[in-house]
Amino acid sequence: MKPPKGLTIALGGLIALLVVGGLGTTVVPRMVGHYYWPAEQLFRSAPNQPVPFPHPVHVQSYGEQAGIDCVFCHRTAPTEAMASIPSVEQCYFCHKIVGQQSGTTPALPGVKILNEVSGWNPDMRQFGENAQPINWIRVHRLPDHVRFVHSAHVQYFSEKNQIPASVTCATCHGKIEKMMKVEQVRELKMGDCVDCHKQNGAPTDCATCHY
Repeated sequence: MKPPKGLTIALGGLIALLVVGGLGTTVVPRMVGHYYWPAEQLFRSAPNQPVPFPHPVHVQSYGEQAGIDCVFCHRTAPTEAMASIPSVEQCYFCHKIVGQQSGTTPALPGVKILNEVSGWNPDMRQFGENAQPINWIRVHRLPDHVRFVHSAHVQYFSEKNQIPASVTCATCHGKIEKMMKVEQVRELKMGDCVDCHKQNGAPTDCATCHY
């Protein structure tokens, strides 16, 4: 039985509305975000990491908590191209004891997750047979054809502003010391980099950043 013409038209209109609405709420904003950073930020929420790492609890420049300098964990940022991510063994420099269960005091929730993910046995204070690295989710990433050398930037801003190496991180990464979950806060696209190079008298020829 053929449906009434009016119903067919109504269904067609509804489908068209859903398609256009879907494009308007997903595809179009993402296309705009490719060129306009405030729009792109809407789709760049801070990812949930396999182990929660609240920077305000750990780093030096926020309150009087653990007081750890950024380069204690990201050790190669002032000296090499890449800013290293600490190995799970480095986490246990402190967390063999700090945050673990003590008597009737339970382990901190984040430390408990760290133990489960890494295979750490808090009773034996050592890794078990199924010890695993932490597969952190990357937050900041430049295109593969872009060469960004952390050491050159960290050393320049440290010397220019007479500040410790760790303080220069905020130039590109924002105030991570206040982030419970790390997110990207700066555009980090070509125009942003070129503008920064111009402001600081750095070279802007293509070969500076592109292979």
